[in-house]
Amino acid sequence: MNIKKQIIIYPVFFLITLIFCFDETALAEEPLVLGIHPYLSATELVTKFTPLARFLERELGHPIELIISKDYRDHIDKAGSGEYDLAYMGPASYVEMVARYGKRPLLARLQVHGKPTFQGMIIVRDDSPILTVKDLAGKRFAFGDPESTMSHLIPRYIFWKHGVTIDMLSGYEFMKNHHNVALGVLAGTFDAGAVKEEVFLKYEKRGLRELMRSVPVSEHVFIAKGSLSSEKIRLLRKALYSLHEEDDGHTIMTSIKHSITGMVPVNDEDYDHLRDILHTLKRVKVIQ
Repeated sequence: MNIKKQIIIYPVFFLITLIFCFDETALAEEPLVLGIHPYLSATELVTKFTPLARFLERELGHPIELIISKDYRDHIDKAGSGEYDLAYMGPASYVEMVARYGKRPLLARLQVHGKPTFQGMIIVRDDSPILTVKDLAGKRFAFGDPESTMSHLIPRYIFWKHGVTIDMLSGYEFMKNHHNVALGVLAGTFDAGAVKEEVFLKYEKRGLRELMRSVPVSEHVFIAKGSLSSEKIRLLRKALYSLHEEDDGHTIMTSIKHSITGMVPVNDEDYDHLRDILHTLKRVKVIQ
């Protein structure tokens, strides 16, 4: 009887142990999702961010999957709701996400040419007769995404400061990303448009001119979802802060943006100036 009991009991115990171990292993290998907002085409963004994803995988010992959001609104919702474990966010999208979903653990913000701030500009063609923001009245204008900091929200603030309203334009379109804006202006489809400095510099020699530069705004930021473990957050911050010291760090950073010089600590208060701008736009009913 004892022998029969052992034959029955031990296999069952062994099976339960195997199931438990399998589930634990499966959970451990579930990738962390890094969401990127679609400021460029999905193909370009995958190319730009894959080196960083592989680096973070190496530092965490955990797989990371890249996801490019459908649009800026989709990105805000998925980052805020925790569908993304990690997210790379533009400043205005980050501010909107906090307003709607609350604060999230901040990992690092970009440092570009030694500064953790960046600027955008309103652009025209070299041969354009437009010389001031007021001259945009009666002209066609290209914006990027409606939620984009530098290709819509800050330009609308510049318009407001110079007494130009959206209905004073002869027409406008949202072109989804900064490159489409630059190409639309170069092609003459639009008289002017709004892009971040990096994109302007890429196309400047093809015939673009800066009409107006924006105020400096706190740079793009990496965040984590609130339920991510404190140890993973510590390791992610450490990895991002030390990236510039790694042998392949320069290549990884410049893959994202050629002028990045590091990833630096960030606080929610760094975005208060932008919050003030967005609050003004809502108060004067420029945006909802």
